[in-house]
Amino acid sequence: MSRRGWLLFAAMSLIWGIPYLLIKVAVGEFSPVVVVFLRCLVGAVLLVPWALARGELRRALRHWRALLVFTALEMTGPWLLLSWAEQSLSSSLTGLLVAGVPFVAALAARLAGEEERLSPVRIGGMLLGVIGIGLLLGLDVAGTQLGAIGAVALVVLGYATAPMVVSRALPHVPGVTVSACALVVTAVVYAPFAVPQLDQTADASADALISLAVLGVVCTALALALFLALIREVGPQRALVITFVNPAVAVLLGVLLLDEPFTMGLAVGLPLVLAGCVLATRRSPVRTHRSEFSDVDSAVP
Repeated sequence: MSRRGWLLFAAMSLIWGIPYLLIKVAVGEFSPVVVVFLRCLVGAVLLVPWALARGELRRALRHWRALLVFTALEMTGPWLLLSWAEQSLSSSLTGLLVAGVPFVAALAARLAGEEERLSPVRIGGMLLGVIGIGLLLGLDVAGTQLGAIGAVALVVLGYATAPMVVSRALPHVPGVTVSACALVVTAVVYAPFAVPQLDQTADASADALISLAVLGVVCTALALALFLALIREVGPQRALVITFVNPAVAVLLGVLLLDEPFTMGLAVGLPLVLAGCVLATRRSPVRTHRSEFSDVDSAVP
C-alpha cells in the first residue's frame, strides 16, 4: 500500500478499536440510554450537513423501510446493548467477543445465497474462531455475566446482518448518507428516555464527558469519513483487514488504560479468534452487487 494508505489503515485500526474503552468509561457515570443518545446526536450534527451539502438525503429517504431495518440492526439495538453489557463486562472481553462478527456474516451470506460456497479454509477459520471464543468464555466468564454475553451475541448478529440490508436494498446510496439517516433516527428513538436524564452531565467527570465527545466525533463521524477514504486508497478487501486488528487494540487499551487483567482466556482466545477471522473472511465469489458502504458496516463498533 501507499504511505497514505498505511496511515489511514493505522488510524482506522485504532479508531474502531477504542469505542469499547470509551463506552466502559462513559457507562460508569451515564446510563446506557444517555450514552447512545449523545453519541448519535454528536455524530448526526456532523454528518447531516455533509449529506445535505451533497444533495443525497432525498434519494436515501425513498428507501425509508430499508433504512429503518439497517438502523435497528446496526445502531439502535447494538449500541444500547453494548453500553448495557459493558456495565458488567470488561472492554477487552467485549471487544474480543464482537470479533465474532466475521464468522456470523460469512454464514449469513451463505444462507442468503450471496456466497457460492464456503471453502474448507473458511469453514476451518470459523471453527477455529468458535474454539477461541469458547475458550475465552470458559476461562473468563462468571455465571452472573451470562446476560451481558447474550446481549453481545445479539450485537454480533446485528452487525453481521446489517450490511446485507445495504447491499440488497441500498446499493446506490452513499455510506455517509446512510449513516447520517441512521444516527438521526436512533437519536430520535432514544431522546424521550435520555433527555430527562441529561442532568447526569452536571456532575459527570471530565473523563466521562470526554469519552462521550470522542465517541461521537472520532469513533462515529470522523471514522466513517476516514474509512471511505481508506477504501478509495487501497480497495475494500484490504480496508476490511482492520476488522482483524480492532479486537487486539480493544484488549491492549483495556489492559493498559483501565487496568483490566490480561487473563488466561484472553491470552488463549485472542490469537485463535484473530486467526479464525483472517481465514473465515477470505473472499469467495459473490453473486450480488455490493455498495461501498456494505464493506464498512460490520466493522463499526
